[in-house]
Amino acid sequence: MSILCWSSISTAFKLSLYHLIPVGLLLIASLTATIFLGIAWVFRQHEAISVKTFIRNIRQSLLPGLLNPFVYYLILFEAYSRLRAQEAQALNYTWAIVLAMFSILLLKEKFRIIDLGSLLLSFLGVLIISTRGSLGSIRFDDGWASFFALFSSIIWAAYWILSLKDKRPALQKLFFNFLIGFVAIAVYASLTKVLLFTPAAKLVPALLGGAYVGIFEMGLTFLLWFKALELTENTAKIANLIFLTPFISLLFIAQILHESIHPATLAGLMLIVLSNLIQKGVFSFSKRNA
Repeated sequence: MSILCWSSISTAFKLSLYHLIPVGLLLIASLTATIFLGIAWVFRQHEAISVKTFIRNIRQSLLPGLLNPFVYYLILFEAYSRLRAQEAQALNYTWAIVLAMFSILLLKEKFRIIDLGSLLLSFLGVLIISTRGSLGSIRFDDGWASFFALFSSIIWAAYWILSLKDKRPALQKLFFNFLIGFVAIAVYASLTKVLLFTPAAKLVPALLGGAYVGIFEMGLTFLLWFKALELTENTAKIANLIFLTPFISLLFIAQILHESIHPATLAGLMLIVLSNLIQKGVFSFSKRNA
């Protein structure tokens, strides 16, 4: 269910951004996610939370909440508003390699030759997607938008490094992170006084699109994913299923958005996913138990 939900999100982003600018989409989506996660968290609580505990959670979530959802989704939505959905989602998928590099730099994990090879392979995939296969000329279709999509993966990886060090229950972390993120985007929207809707916007599709993103990208899907990891006896096998997401996403993009899938997008995406699998050691030959 998590994979199906996340696979539909690139399409949902593009449809929603027809009616909402990135700030507007993030405002509605983060509000929806905060309400959803807040209700879920309250139902899981067996006792009333004290003011002291609430304030402590706010402090712990201050930096993670500013990173995700505020900065991460603001940058990602900007990339989606300027790129074709297939390109934005493929470039953003480099987060797994970035996370591996951050783990080496910040968590002092051992650096291996295979890590360097995976990084270079992933970078080649990025170049193929960004230049639509024109590696000879290295001409980017939209250089800034490609940069935004790639930079969002850095923000996401930094967020997950912080999340790994945060020992609070997943639902509790998510709720307070999104509460901080929503307040941040609300303040940002107020200070910048930007219009939340596009000139072609229709109110009902805009609100429904924002709510869909808030629940199926930010709220419910995370809970489903964490539940899957809790129930499985083999975390690696479950985690590897996430690599199905970008390919299923291309089917939604082609069928609903009617984007013709560029061969360079598919080739670059396959290289990025392959680099992730290699870095995770999926293709390594380990000793079998007798």
